[in-house]
Amino acid sequence: MNICGEKIGAVVNRLVVVGDADAIIAQADPDDVHHQKATAISDTLKRQDAQVIYPVTAILEAATHMQRVLNSTASAYGTAVIFSNPDIQVVEVNQNTLKNAIKYFDPNTSKKNTLFDCTVAAVAEEYEADAIFSFDKFYKSKGFKLAADNLLK
Repeated sequence: MNICGEKIGAVVNRLVVVGDADAIIAQADPDDVHHQKATAISDTLKRQDAQVIYPVTAILEAATHMQRVLNSTASAYGTAVIFSNPDIQVVEVNQNTLKNAIKYFDPNTSKKNTLFDCTVAAVAEEYEADAIFSFDKFYKSKGFKLAADNLLK
């Protein structure tokens, strides 16, 4: 699995992208409908030296999906190991992040738009991200740009 997001020294005007669980899953699962596109986006982000930030909750959500839905404990474990690498920027989610996530959460919305998604949105807001690495249209409905729309035109 080729995960982008290595931490490198400060760079002016560096593209900031927050990664979501579906992008992690798509990169790890060659059978995922978005695998090719996710791999291409990841490669583009690396070439552009983008700062890719992964909320720890997105990693946990992705690993849980791999283990429960894809029935691949090995992929879940491998993902956890990859993201424990200090060169990948993983950010913690604290009470303030949760408070910000709640403003994106609508209990009357689709069950697919989860508090996990809202947490990614809150982290994107907190880090003033240029885009979110996801294939979920939820983020566009909340005013965020998707990396797929910006990088693969």
